[in-house]
Amino acid sequence: MALQQEKNYTIEDIYALPDGKRAELIDGRIYDMAPPSTKHQLLISKLNQKIANYIDEKGGNCMVLPAPFAVFLNEDDINYVEPDISVICDKNKLNEKGCNGAPDWIIEIVSPSTSSLDYGIKLFKYRTAGVREYWIINPMTHTINVYDLESEKGTYQYNFDDNIPVCIYDDLTIRISELL
Repeated sequence: MALQQEKNYTIEDIYALPDGKRAELIDGRIYDMAPPSTKHQLLISKLNQKIANYIDEKGGNCMVLPAPFAVFLNEDDINYVEPDISVICDKNKLNEKGCNGAPDWIIEIVSPSTSSLDYGIKLFKYRTAGVREYWIINPMTHTINVYDLESEKGTYQYNFDDNIPVCIYDDLTIRISELL
């Protein structure tokens, strides 16, 4: 008996999804996205505001964009993600469809259904695509994993009450507990 072949999906399949249905595509596999919780959306909103205010105050060139925002990590048609927050410093990567290439900083907020994806597959994809910094915020454990992927100095774990230094900005720290 022959083994059934899994279908490889493309970005066309993502665009063909019914209105309102969100999914990500990683190496040709579709991962459905559940609607976010209120706490999840509050974290995105407050983090986006904090980072955008910092960039504006410093006269920076980077842009901070919250989900849903398309990121095409590689120049292929089998990878499409929507990070909760993307910070992009090279505006040449941006077009009307989203970001083509790795953002400088990605933040993902974990939900029970995305835990293994955020800590495993996405960490690998973001690292190999050239993301400089990756944060995984876990509201269930009140922890933040910070991956300094640019200098590869290591992984740091913080809690919501810690002042978390941002790797790509020397003078920015964020305390999650102050945002909630």
